[in-house]
Parts: sequence; C-alpha cells; structure tokens
Amino acid sequence: MSFAGISLIQDGRLLPSASAANNAGSPSGYHLLVVEGYSRTKAGVLNGRYIQSRSFRVGGYLWFLEYYPNGVLPRYADFFSVSLVLAQDVAEPVKAKYEFSFIDQADKQEPSHIRKLTAYDFSMKYDGSSSSEFIRRDAFEGSEHLKDDSFTIRCDVLVIDDVDSKGTASPFVTVPPPDMQRHFTDLLMAKEGTDVTFKVGGEMFAAHRCVLAARSRVFKAELFGPMKEGTVTAGAILVEEMDAPVFRAMLAFIYSDTEPVLEEEDDEDVMWQHLLAAADRYDLQRMKLMCEDKLCRFIDLNTTTAILALAESHHCDGLKKACYDFLGTPGNLKAVMATDGFDHLTKSCPSVMKELIAMLAP
Repeated sequence: MSFAGISLIQDGRLLPSASAANNAGSPSGYHLLVVEGYSRTKAGVLNGRYIQSRSFRVGGYLWFLEYYPNGVLPRYADFFSVSLVLAQDVAEPVKAKYEFSFIDQADKQEPSHIRKLTAYDFSMKYDGSSSSEFIRRDAFEGSEHLKDDSFTIRCDVLVIDDVDSKGTASPFVTVPPPDMQRHFTDLLMAKEGTDVTFKVGGEMFAAHRCVLAARSRVFKAELFGPMKEGTVTAGAILVEEMDAPVFRAMLAFIYSDTEPVLEEEDDEDVMWQHLLAAADRYDLQRMKLMCEDKLCRFIDLNTTTAILALAESHHCDGLKKACYDFLGTPGNLKAVMATDGFDHLTKSCPSVMKELIAMLAP
C-alpha cells in the first residue's frame, strides 16, 4: 500500500503541504486529512459547505476528500462528515473500496491492515462522491480522537479495476484533470480582452461576448441576434430586475461551470431563489438544476410556499416534488396552511393548489 500524501486544514483554510512520492499506478493507498482548529471550521463553514483536500492519486486516478464540519444536509446539521470524490472524468465507472478511520499521530502511519472496506462505483467528478462517515459532533467532541482542537482522518482506497489492462492510465505518466474552466475564470477576473459591459444595480461588469454566447442562447440572441445590444446606457447593456451579487455569481458560473459561490453577507436561501430565476432567464439549465438541488435543502415551514411558487413559475418539477413531499406530512401541511404565505400561494398559483389537493386526496 502506497502513501498518497497529507492535506492540512488549519483554522478553516487548506494549507500547502508536502506529499510523499508514491507509485501512482498502485491499486491501493491512503491519504491523511489533518484538521487543526476544529472549532474554527465548525463556526466558519455553513451546513452543506465543505473544505476540499489536496488531490491525491491512487490506482492511476485522482481523488480528493470533502470535509463537512456541519453536515451535508440540514437534517445532518448536528453531524460532521467526510466524503471521497473521484477528481476526474472517466469513460466507465471506477470500482473502488474505501475506509475512513481516526488516527492519533500522523507521523506514525505505516501501512496497516484494512479492517473494513466499503465498495462503491465512482462514475465522475461531482457525481461519484460518497459520504461514508456521519459522526455526531457531540459524541466526537467528547472522544479521544479530538486533541488540542485537532484530529486526523485516514482514508484508505483500494481500486478494484485493472487500470493498465484497460489502457486508461499509465504508472509513468500523470495526466492532470481538465482545467479549462480555471483559465476562463482567470480571463474574467483579469478583464483581459473584454468587449461587452453590463450595468446591474449600479455596478459595471465586463465580459466576453463569445463566452456568453457560447454558454447561453439568450446572451447569444442579445449580443449577436435581432435583439442585439438590448438596452444600452452609457456604453453598457442595462440589466433590469436583477441585483448585482446575483449577476456576479451567475457570471462566475458561466465562466467556471461550477456551483456559484455566495458572498458571506447573502441570505443563502433567498440568494439561491434569485439565482434560479436568473438561470431560467438566461437559459442556463445546469445552473438552474444546481439551484433546485440547493433549495430542496431549505424547504421548511417558513419557506415552502415561496419555494413552491418559485418552482411553479420557473417550471422546476424536481423542486415542486420536494415541496409536495414536505407537505405530504399532515403536521407540516397544517402548519404551512396557517401562514400568510399559504394565502398568497392559493391566489397566485391556483394550479399548484389543484395538484396539492389531488395529491392529498384519498
């Protein structure tokens, strides 16, 4: 078993750390996730957010770990979890076994017997992760694993595939994952070669016509089609009925194709609602589904009616089903019906009420 390196998280930030040389083609290996300043990560990282480890190679594939100090979903807010993620696209699923375990000292890690391995098919980045450890924080904080506000987790990985026989990887050549999105994002941040400007909520945003047109049919029509230029004010295209932080997050997604990063002061569930509306407005279907997925985690007694109305107006079937599932519990439905939001929903979305009645009818 080869050593696949160490990731050091200190006070909520991933720090550069040395990685030991290892045989990239070895079918098994392990990585150490060292967290120093556990209390800072618990206080600074919201539910559903994670800190990503450095990538490491086992079995000819790149992997990384995700550390969720406050759980993956709202119902796991009292837990913390760790996930193993395949960090590259693959033509066929990669079957691997893995195990997470606590260790006391990172400097005494000779290869040891793997007591229990969980098998999993890893298909591709963002779809192939598996949260294998859900640990109650109160139990963990009283255990021997947490010392001086620090702990270390070891992740053992065993790749079952014979990588060399498939010709998909070589132990002598390391091919990094695609990084085209990073180059496009750097281009946006540097504002090099920008040729179009938008005015949104009093702020100016410079961008590249070709990138926007390639990513959005609406932008393509606005910048190159019959509705070219739209409403122009002082040399900038005026975008109305949208806040600047929403446009900024949407622009970042267009260039990176990754989940928008919200600003710290944002009201998270409201921001995801605005981003969903923006994604629908500019026909960004992947971003729209991301927003739907995020909003499913915010459904509760106070937000259900607003989210359901949003899902109806923007044709979000999955989000609607999640709301109906929440309202399918009699206690939840009764509590929501007592809110002002429910009265507004009955008036503004009569079709939703018909579907809800049909769903709840015997």
